[in-house]
Amino acid sequence: MSIINEDYEVSVCANCGKGEEESIKLKACTACKLVKYCSRECQIAHRPQHKKACKKRAAELHDEKLFKQPPPKEDCPICFLLLPTHHTGYKYMTCCGKRICSGCIHAPLYDNQGNKVDNKKCPFCRTPAARTDEEVIRNEKKRAEANDPQAIYGKGINYRDGICGYPQDNTKALELFHRAGELGDAKSYGCIGNAYYDGQGVEVDETKAKHYWELSAIMGSETARHNLGANEADEGNMDRAIKHWIIAARAGENDSLKKIQDLYSNGHATKEDYMKALQSYQTYLGEIKSRQRDEAAAFDERNRYY
Repeated sequence: MSIINEDYEVSVCANCGKGEEESIKLKACTACKLVKYCSRECQIAHRPQHKKACKKRAAELHDEKLFKQPPPKEDCPICFLLLPTHHTGYKYMTCCGKRICSGCIHAPLYDNQGNKVDNKKCPFCRTPAARTDEEVIRNEKKRAEANDPQAIYGKGINYRDGICGYPQDNTKALELFHRAGELGDAKSYGCIGNAYYDGQGVEVDETKAKHYWELSAIMGSETARHNLGANEADEGNMDRAIKHWIIAARAGENDSLKKIQDLYSNGHATKEDYMKALQSYQTYLGEIKSRQRDEAAAFDERNRYY
């Protein structure tokens, strides 16, 4: 019988030592990937011996996935600069399903002769922009029927908050968030986590809240990542909290940067931690900056109270 060493992948059953044959296909332990078994019976028999190493390796694999730098954010399809994290820096266009930065939305539009024209069309697909809730809802329904995760997420928000002509319905909202999450929308899983944390339409369950925040964070949600950091800090796991907040700061989550700054001021984070978070956040700011976006932000600020 071959010697079984759980530090390496083996080609024999960890319980009985039987090697792989044409009639016997070994299957790896789905939790840790360390060992293989020829049958379910052998896996169950070997469980007491394997349990401790399995749990340790499964946790390591989970953390490798959880703390891996998430996929890059999408760019504006017009200026090709990184879209801002905060939702006020971009707009989802229900006509074509594109997210367009505020700079490109408010940028002046000129005709072929260089004359400035009234910009009442989508900057990307050039169809007339939706002006009423009814038009937005009609377009959103079409996008949702086409399995656009952003549109499905938007409908979920409308049902959750009872806005844009939708009745308030937490059950329907969660159904839509699940559907959008399965299609790749990170924010939707974050909303499900929030629902379990706050008891919105479901019983309060912090374990499930953390599970959905983790799914959301892995897919790229900086808000869910920030929540995970806060959760770890509440449990006294400051090293894990700082890891989450540094990743969130890189994605533009200013609150995470402030958390690490506070920890540094109180002696609970190192200068290296704070500088890493600060530099990460500054890198993000550099990637989203443009003259057009600055002008759009200034315009919105001037007209905020008018």
